[in-house]
Amino acid sequence: MRLSLTVNGSEVAAEVEPRTSLADFLRESRLLTGTHIGCEHGICGACTLLLDGEPVRSCITFAVECEGRDVRSIEGLNDDPVAVALRAAFSAEHALQCGYCTPGMLVTARDIVLRIPDADEERIRLELSGNLCRCTGYVGIVRAIRRVLEDPPEAERPARAKLPAGRFAVAAETASPTSAAPVPQAVAPGDRLTQRIRLGLPRDAVWRAVQDPALVAGCVPGAHILSQEGGRIRGEILASLGPIRARFAGEAVVTYDDARYAGRLTGEGRDAATGTRLSGDATFRVTEDGPGVSVIELEIAYALRGALAQFGRGPIVQVFARELAETTGRNLETTLRGEAAPLQPPRLSMGALAMRAVWRWIRDLLTRRTS
Repeated sequence: MRLSLTVNGSEVAAEVEPRTSLADFLRESRLLTGTHIGCEHGICGACTLLLDGEPVRSCITFAVECEGRDVRSIEGLNDDPVAVALRAAFSAEHALQCGYCTPGMLVTARDIVLRIPDADEERIRLELSGNLCRCTGYVGIVRAIRRVLEDPPEAERPARAKLPAGRFAVAAETASPTSAAPVPQAVAPGDRLTQRIRLGLPRDAVWRAVQDPALVAGCVPGAHILSQEGGRIRGEILASLGPIRARFAGEAVVTYDDARYAGRLTGEGRDAATGTRLSGDATFRVTEDGPGVSVIELEIAYALRGALAQFGRGPIVQVFARELAETTGRNLETTLRGEAAPLQPPRLSMGALAMRAVWRWIRDLLTRRTS
């Protein structure tokens, strides 16, 4: 089904299955992994976010129910003054340990601060009863909320009736129509990295090469194109880190804009052995950097979910991405010059990239000390 809604202030259009939950849509299609999934029954509160300004359980809210509505996840509260104050208070009062419940807890805490400015400890605990925390015992969380209530930031309070304790009400809501067709974001938010690959070749030659997926894949260790039909590509990448072996097989769609020397690639792959899923949305552009010199600029948003997700942490990925980009760039330049490119290993060795990064760090350190 076609879905149009606003996510964190940006208009979004997508095709979704009717059974897809709002939580899965945000995590898997928009790469907004700050929304955590726990019980998937609307009980634990880990997936709490704002729908038209109201806290809801996104695991039991169908995405198609959100047609024309405003969704704000934890990522959309980065600059919200109440959320900023709550994050500082949570840190000061040691209100989190494992952190899994924290995104949903912050959304609920924000609602308490805005809706019940005179809430006492008993009322705070009542309001938090729908957000489960297995670590802290809630003491630090309650203290953090009370700290913000005692010195609240300037914020617009929602125009909602204050409900007495122990009473609950359900208000009918009508989806507001959209006045114009939504425009999808160029790059979905999520874990993000940028890379620049500098090549001693003219931009036109590099741009022609970029439009040949098989040529590019042949320069990436462990990457293989299985089939290609127009802009739809099926492929795989084999990777290893010590005894860990992974084979990510999946599909991607690539589009090109010749006038701007730019393009976009969106895809998803899965390692069948571990069930780990990798989603990515990348934009790329080829620019000139002097006579006969080009730069491939990459901006990538990605999400890694499953058993190997620990390797998707920002600092780790940045190291691997830098080394992989340089390796790919060297191989691509060698190939385009008609020289014999080094034979690519059948698997992308993460260990080899890490060792190369360590050696680079040692070399740079020695260079700085001798200069």
